[in-house]
Amino acid sequence: MLTLLHTSPVHVPVFDALRDQDHPGLELRHVVLPELLERARRDGAAAVAPDVRRALRQAVADGARAVLVTCSTLGGVAESGAGGDDAGVPVLRVDRPMAAAAVALGPRVVVLATLGSTLGPTCALVEDEAVRAGRPVAVRTHVPDGAWSAFAAGDTARCARLVADVADGIGDADVIVLAQASMAPAEQLVTTSVPVLSSPRRGLAAGAGAALRR
Repeated sequence: MLTLLHTSPVHVPVFDALRDQDHPGLELRHVVLPELLERARRDGAAAVAPDVRRALRQAVADGARAVLVTCSTLGGVAESGAGGDDAGVPVLRVDRPMAAAAVALGPRVVVLATLGSTLGPTCALVEDEAVRAGRPVAVRTHVPDGAWSAFAAGDTARCARLVADVADGIGDADVIVLAQASMAPAEQLVTTSVPVLSSPRRGLAAGAGAALRR
């Protein structure tokens, strides 16, 4: 079983659909803890590390063979001391495979996020993958105006449109990274010739692989 740790219920049907398309038969368990993102935004991701650790240990107690963290703000916390080897099973962040793919496409990486709190963790992740690959990287960031407000209000279509409009205005980049899993619908709306990457499909593939290897 692969457990997915979310901070929004909107991700549940998205990952279920991807599972049905790409990994039929894979057992998923969804844990949704929106309060963790709210506190991380207010107090910093490190402040919720004990709660992330508890959530990971509970997932293992409930039978998880691997845990995939779909919140970009909490991904680094889960991978490091709050989770990682302490959990006893692989703990993966959904955006790491996307970051690796981005680095392979070129050094000029633009990170788009609907939340400013996501920019730091995602930029650090891209830079980490660049070091691993031995490639240079220069990361720029942008937060589309109004996108988070639209998402928080339940207007995911408007959120995706606002993100896509910003992406379409970026020309001097080798790749555009959509930092949060919730931004994935914008990938289908962009018209730019610059590659635009989202995390859910790549992240779920990595999580499935980790769960099935155990």
